[in-house]
Amino acid sequence: MSYASFRTELPPLQGECRISHHDRLLSIGSCFTQHIGGRLQNLKFRNLINPFGIVYNPLSIGNMLHYLLSDQVFTNKDLLQHNGQWHSWLHHSSFSGTEPAVTLAGMNQALDEARAYLPEVNRLLLTLGTARVFVLRATGEVVSNCHKMPAVAFTSQRLHIRDIAEGLEPALREWKRRNPELEVILTISPVRHLREGMIENQRSKAALLIAIQHLCEDLPYAHYFPAYEIMMDDLRDYRFYEADMIHPNAVAVDYIWQRFGAAFFTEATRHLLTEIEAVLQAARHRPFQPESQAHQAFLRKQVEKIARIEAAHPELDFAAERAQFEAGLVAPER
Repeated sequence: MSYASFRTELPPLQGECRISHHDRLLSIGSCFTQHIGGRLQNLKFRNLINPFGIVYNPLSIGNMLHYLLSDQVFTNKDLLQHNGQWHSWLHHSSFSGTEPAVTLAGMNQALDEARAYLPEVNRLLLTLGTARVFVLRATGEVVSNCHKMPAVAFTSQRLHIRDIAEGLEPALREWKRRNPELEVILTISPVRHLREGMIENQRSKAALLIAIQHLCEDLPYAHYFPAYEIMMDDLRDYRFYEADMIHPNAVAVDYIWQRFGAAFFTEATRHLLTEIEAVLQAARHRPFQPESQAHQAFLRKQVEKIARIEAAHPELDFAAERAQFEAGLVAPER
């Protein structure tokens, strides 16, 4: 018996679509979306993340996709009050507020910004967290967030595979119709949902997995990235979890990010990312002697490097980094 390998590493992943800095991305889904989407933003990709806030279940994601394509706006009838806060069943609690007018203004501002961004979106990243949904007893509506309302106000159920696929497919078809260049990347969050127990979590993830398989078979522009499998079958060790033993830690997220990039980034994009990361790392540098000749030369070098990158890639924006470096330059004495 050979002990040369002590892990079951997934083979290299080759995505069927590519992502570059020329693309315009929209990321919607669970808190894992924030991790990957945030990294894309930090590395200068044009990426809008969760215009309704974090969302976990596929039916709510489908509703959001439809809403973004509609001409509807949020009004007082979309709000509910609980514990002194105004909420929306379609939004994460990060949009909630104490004043209904201010709460609506924030929701509609995010909606307007998202709709202005949508016409050029050609990469849609959806991360499904759970197949379990909470249904409001009073209306039969599937909610995105319970907003700490009493449990008696809801029923909880696991969606059927067919319901998951049908909850997303019409929206994805309409998005593709409006933007023929659209490619969709679907993934399952590696975060475990243990409210209903470990067995139910596995059943929930399995339902999502099979539903995504059906979507990818029916929609040639839909592709799957196995974040959940990388976490469970490749990393497969509690040292890759946070202290709660539920959420992937920074090491795990970084590894999944590397596998994501290897699957979907073009070779030119990977090379460009090396240059971008070098500038970002330089921006994090804190000198002991900011007015020294060595540090002043370092700052000038970074400004020149940014100019070269932006000349070759005008789609990139280094305004914040350039301002930081220039602010540190000391005017020469006369």
